[in-house]
Amino acid sequence: MTTETPRNGALAGLGRYCFRRRRLVLLAWVIGVIAVAFVGFSYGAAPDNDFSGGDSQSAKAQQLMAKHFPKEQGDRLTLAIKADKGIDDPATKQKIEKAIADLVASPVTGPVTSPYQDKKLVTEDRRIARMTIPLSAKEVDKAEVKPLVDTVKNASDDSLTLALGGYMAEKAETPPQGSAESVGLLAAAVILFIAFGSLVAMGLPIVTALLAIVAGLALTKLMGHVFPAPDFTMVFGAMIGLGVGIDYALFIVTRYKDGLRDGEDPESATVKAIDTAGRAVLFAGTTVVIALMGLFVMGQRLMTGVAVATSITVFITMIAAVTLLPAFLGFTGYKINSLRLPRRASRGDKEAGAPAEERRTFAERWAGAVQRKPLVSALAAGGILLLLGAPVLSMRLGQPDASVQPRDRSSYISYTILSEGFGPGYGAPLVFAAEVDSKDADLGSVVRAVGKTEGVAYATPPRVSEDGQAVTFVAFPTTGYQDEATTDLVHKLRDEVLPKTAGGEKVLVGGPNASTIDTAEESGARLPLMIGVVIAMSMVLLIALVRSVTIALQAAVMNLLSIAASYGVLVAVVQWGWFGPALGFPATMPVTTWVPMMMFPVLFGLSMDYQVFLISRVREEYERTGDTRTAVATGLARSAKVITAAAAIMIAVFTTSLLGPDVAVKQGGLGMAVAVLIDATIVRMVFVPSVMELFGKANWWMPGRRAPKTPSVTPPAEVEEGVKV
Repeated sequence: MTTETPRNGALAGLGRYCFRRRRLVLLAWVIGVIAVAFVGFSYGAAPDNDFSGGDSQSAKAQQLMAKHFPKEQGDRLTLAIKADKGIDDPATKQKIEKAIADLVASPVTGPVTSPYQDKKLVTEDRRIARMTIPLSAKEVDKAEVKPLVDTVKNASDDSLTLALGGYMAEKAETPPQGSAESVGLLAAAVILFIAFGSLVAMGLPIVTALLAIVAGLALTKLMGHVFPAPDFTMVFGAMIGLGVGIDYALFIVTRYKDGLRDGEDPESATVKAIDTAGRAVLFAGTTVVIALMGLFVMGQRLMTGVAVATSITVFITMIAAVTLLPAFLGFTGYKINSLRLPRRASRGDKEAGAPAEERRTFAERWAGAVQRKPLVSALAAGGILLLLGAPVLSMRLGQPDASVQPRDRSSYISYTILSEGFGPGYGAPLVFAAEVDSKDADLGSVVRAVGKTEGVAYATPPRVSEDGQAVTFVAFPTTGYQDEATTDLVHKLRDEVLPKTAGGEKVLVGGPNASTIDTAEESGARLPLMIGVVIAMSMVLLIALVRSVTIALQAAVMNLLSIAASYGVLVAVVQWGWFGPALGFPATMPVTTWVPMMMFPVLFGLSMDYQVFLISRVREEYERTGDTRTAVATGLARSAKVITAAAAIMIAVFTTSLLGPDVAVKQGGLGMAVAVLIDATIVRMVFVPSVMELFGKANWWMPGRRAPKTPSVTPPAEVEEGVKV
């Protein structure tokens, strides 16, 4: 017999207070969100996209360049020119010079050298030319660069193509996320409407989540002054916040509806929902936050900023679920089922007089089928996960560049023109820098050795800084930014060429390409440490909740397999190109460096949540019956519908990121959608029941404890009952 959750605890008191003082609570939330939104979005920190830093060679090269070549540290644009009749054709020349004049006239650009002034900027056949355009200010907003991109596009015609490239040009022409979040919200609303069958019940989780997300994102902007974060943080935070926020409210509203159906009044149903489902929500959110904190071990300041920012959003959704939502429930009362969806009576409704345990649902029948052949089921599920995860062994990390942008973007057109005229390595320059004792220092032998290295197209003559204390030169590879051969070239130059050249041991290899390589390799080296820390922290939390070492270990292994499978699918789509164009990836590319780092803690936290929702029910039934098979079947039946609805919402929200313009965010959304799908199907429906059947009573092993006779903890996930899908 299970013990009843006491209704006079802290959570029960909180739910009762928010229900009774609903007007005060709602007013406080509305005023608070408006105030935080105004301050956060008005005075929040700008995004920081500089992933460089640390002790890598590229970071040291950048520091040296900033110290001795300060005038060259600003952002730059590159004008690419392709003229079918040659740039010297009179009519063509007039158009080119007018476009250049328009660019120079902008208040955000600096002095330029025209291709008509320097023959090195033009190909031998005079059909392709380039021009570097420095941006005058250290920080230029992309809105100020957008008119320059448009100017260049408008100057093009059938015989002349002009295109603007560079980091700021890419940012300027990348459209906002647009309707992606709106589509995700609409999909979540449809799923909730089907699950609850009521417009009122559908609206409460959405409104609660939206208010929490606004507050969370505003606080994220403010925290950016202390913990800088890149620009994708806001999109990623909104996506995760929307998913978990709606899910958390789903659990509580489900429990509230169950209470009303069992004859409780609205206040009692609210208090019980917060005391039971609210407990599950707090555990779930805490698990995700703890997992996100694992990003701290990566040792990268921007990923630390991402961890803090995303954790804030998740934390606010937790608070909204246990404070704002009970206030909303106080306003709705019995009207929670208003504006219902017409549908046939369910089998459970027809058998309302029968005990819940006697109703054989699809989930119970499925669990029974799996348990009859547990070894075969476990091996099949494990085999599928290993097969899906196999591509992860060839995962490469990198950063998107112009070559993987949509084909109609000016930055991509610029890339193709420059690659045709000056080689694919023009967009992947390697910047060499070294400190010297005087202006007379000679690095000629180093430049010659680099220039003769296989894989280097050519190297520029060395330049000495104005203070005479540093020298720099640039080498252009024969391969592009995303090519693995370029990575191999950087290692060859560092490990073989420079150390063997007189004076070369003090030369550093940097630049954007080398920085990307260093960041990717550092991230790859630290990723196992982060995985270990996240697993350890989550297992401690799970053991404390379910009081079983065996189940905690099972959860860790299953979650690792499901996440590895999602990594494998991501590699197959993004890196190998399987269905890539259909999913919005115009070209094959390495997996963006931050994506697997960000995916793991989020997915591990969410997987642990689903594990707890299921295992808490199973444990309750086991302690009531003492039979693992019955406990698993009944627990799965009572949690399957709510887990399915929650997972469907997550999948819908994450998948809609594919509608957005940012290829890196698309990668993260795709990977997480696949992981949630795998977790809610293969893991929860096959792996968990089959493995638990194989372990039997050993599932509940805990050092120093005998076989349980009564529940040692109050199961926090009673919330899972009663969702009608």
